[in-house]
Amino acid sequence: MSTEQRKAEHIRICLEESVAGKGITTGLEQYRFVHKALPELDFQEIDLTTEFMGKRIGAPFIISSMTGGTEQARQINLHLAHAAERLGWAMGVGSVRAAIENPQLGATFRVREVAPSIPLLANLGAVQLNYGYGAEECKRAVDMLEADGLVLHLNAMQEVFQPEGNTNFKNLLLRIEQLCRSLAIPVGVKEVGWGIDGATACRLLDAGVNFIDVAGAGGTSWSEVEKFRSRDALRRQAADAFADWGVPTAACVRDVRRQAPGAVIVASGGLTSGVDAAKALALGADLAGFGRGLLAAAVDGEDAVLQALAQVEFELRVAMFGIGARTLHDLRSTPALVTAATLTAPLA
Repeated sequence: MSTEQRKAEHIRICLEESVAGKGITTGLEQYRFVHKALPELDFQEIDLTTEFMGKRIGAPFIISSMTGGTEQARQINLHLAHAAERLGWAMGVGSVRAAIENPQLGATFRVREVAPSIPLLANLGAVQLNYGYGAEECKRAVDMLEADGLVLHLNAMQEVFQPEGNTNFKNLLLRIEQLCRSLAIPVGVKEVGWGIDGATACRLLDAGVNFIDVAGAGGTSWSEVEKFRSRDALRRQAADAFADWGVPTAACVRDVRRQAPGAVIVASGGLTSGVDAAKALALGADLAGFGRGLLAAAVDGEDAVLQALAQVEFELRVAMFGIGARTLHDLRSTPALVTAATLTAPLA
């Protein structure tokens, strides 16, 4: 099966099937904000602006890498990019490998014309560095998109369950380090839904990686996605044993921030609202990423995406208002985020 056909299947499955992890959550529900009845704050003065990839953005959000390689994916990416540009969100596209293999598919990823100012990330599977890809292919992907940087995704578990998967992850850290040294552009690393722990993040940062997108468990499970594609009875049945695999998003953010205090961290993986984003930022993330939850809106059109993004922003503003945090710095340093058990414990 071609990469293009595989991407079309991924879109259909993510839209039509139940592909969230089973028996595992993001862990964000374990936290609550202590409401401040007197916030001493003008709601209109709340400031969501921040910087990412050397660019000023309107809010601490990124549309996570999702798709490309098909005509439907082209429309999805354009709808997402239009809305991201209007609100000032960063954006990643799906793996550009399809366009490296077939340059005619490059148009399905190119969104710079409709999103001239936002941070834009090209995307390739890190494992491809063990299958003939190097700095030349990575630079071609970035140039094709006029991107500000490259994100390498780690998807070892997906590749095992994928019928055409590439499973040689041996010595990959060294290849990532060599790539970071040879490219003049920023390189980030993200998981695809099973999480990056603090120790792994530190190894990647030491290798020259610029940011870590933890992409924790609690959202889409790509072993579940590949289960719907597989004609291999063994893999289909085995996928059920891994439906709850991974490190929850909240735990990833806390662990990476603890072990790498200066890291740039993107929190993604199962976030569904601006309140989730507020919790992730208060736990230590610099940006919050949203992926599959935006896919249906992106199929509907730009207006639907714009409404979804605006709602997330509004929810973040309201959460900040509710704890008296005017800026993202205030949110990240707030003492108001506590475990849910703290608020539900009986009063003395």
